[in-house]
Amino acid sequence: MTDAHSSQDESRRQDGFDPERAAAQRTRALVVGPYLTERAAARAIGGTRADVTRDAQARAAEAEGLARAIDLDVTGSEIVMLSQIRPATFLGTGKVEEIAERVKAEEIGLVMVDCALSPVQQRNLEKAFGAKVIDRTGLILEIFGRRARTREGSLQVELAHLAYQKSRLVRSWTHLERQRGGFGFMGGPGESQIEIDRRLILERITRIERELETVKKTRGLHRKQRQDVPYPVVALVGYTNAGKSTLFNRLTRADVLTKDMLFATLDPTLRAVRLPHGERIMLSDTVGFISDLPTMLVSAFRATLEEVISADVVLHVRDISHEDTQAQSADVRQILEELGVDPHDPRLMEVWNKVDLLPEDRRLALLNAARRGPMSQRPFVVSAVTGEGIEDLLAGVEARLSAKHLSFDLDLQPQDGEGLSWLYAQTQVLSRRDNEDGVVSLAVRVAPERAERLLRRFPDARASEAPKGHKRRGGASRRA
Repeated sequence: MTDAHSSQDESRRQDGFDPERAAAQRTRALVVGPYLTERAAARAIGGTRADVTRDAQARAAEAEGLARAIDLDVTGSEIVMLSQIRPATFLGTGKVEEIAERVKAEEIGLVMVDCALSPVQQRNLEKAFGAKVIDRTGLILEIFGRRARTREGSLQVELAHLAYQKSRLVRSWTHLERQRGGFGFMGGPGESQIEIDRRLILERITRIERELETVKKTRGLHRKQRQDVPYPVVALVGYTNAGKSTLFNRLTRADVLTKDMLFATLDPTLRAVRLPHGERIMLSDTVGFISDLPTMLVSAFRATLEEVISADVVLHVRDISHEDTQAQSADVRQILEELGVDPHDPRLMEVWNKVDLLPEDRRLALLNAARRGPMSQRPFVVSAVTGEGIEDLLAGVEARLSAKHLSFDLDLQPQDGEGLSWLYAQTQVLSRRDNEDGVVSLAVRVAPERAERLLRRFPDARASEAPKGHKRRGGASRRA
């Protein structure tokens, strides 16, 4: 029966009707942002007020965006500044009563609380409001569940959701005190429902982890095949809605989903891109990061994010027009650090996107600020929508990848058309001169691991320069 309902729902989605979306659109929702005051937040993190960079209005706007990302009918939001967190309800008693009155008056069916609630706090608030309560973690999990399209993505989301659900089994369901007998596979006599639920969840988690391990091995094989080619991998990372997918489409001329919507992209996408001098790279678009990203999601998506961990270059895309861009950047760097990518890793390059949304005076100031930094740390100011700065970005990626490449000069005879094609396909052709006698003189650049192949194919190639840390390759004879 369940399968029948599932297939019916799927066919209705294909016909343009999504039951989950329809249900959400009928649900009136209120967003509550309970944020610590600057003094309380600084005390909580053991820092100073200067360490507390997030603006309450920007946080509330982001929370509304999260709620709208699953098509909820958001009637409004309410910011609550807290001097301390109440163990029972997170909010103070007076504020709980005030919100309860608003929920009743406006016939609100769901209250999204922009923080991580304990199971006890969530249950107490639901009793007080007389409405469903969901916290930030639960909402992000719901969004991820809607966005996942691949088998791997769906498994990762389910794994994270089960980990979240497992923590909420303590007296949080209506049937938990019920006792039921067992039939062997359902548990022994007297096993309580909560124990059965927990055991079933743990068994499902184990099965998913086994399936993801298989996916991980398959992904590892694919990565090994790409390394054997080899094409460098350039990964896009950034805060959700920073414009990564729009930039991905601009660079690859692909058609990945792009919407002004949080977490529009969830499953990773790979496409080949040619750099200015002909080298081919694999560009990877990844899931967007967000502040307070649930720990279980970072853990669950670690297999997908291995593209970032092993990438040759990581482009950190920032929405430079956003009022909270500095705080968003700090959040991304924190998550990268959790993944094992050092914030000062030389592979990291910052891309300041959405410059087209800035007024002209701010845009010029930004460009000047970007040029003042050290060459190795300069951000690239771009607009993925208009294409501004894209050529400079590609040249910057090429320069970063080529920092340890080896350069060679060589001459090709007029009849060696096959050799010329090979060079354009396998190396970066820096310059070409067609001589009067038909000989083609080329300056090319290759990754160190490809140099031996080039020298076997063209034994008369001459090493023209050796980057620091590299000696001239043996076998490269220089002709008079």
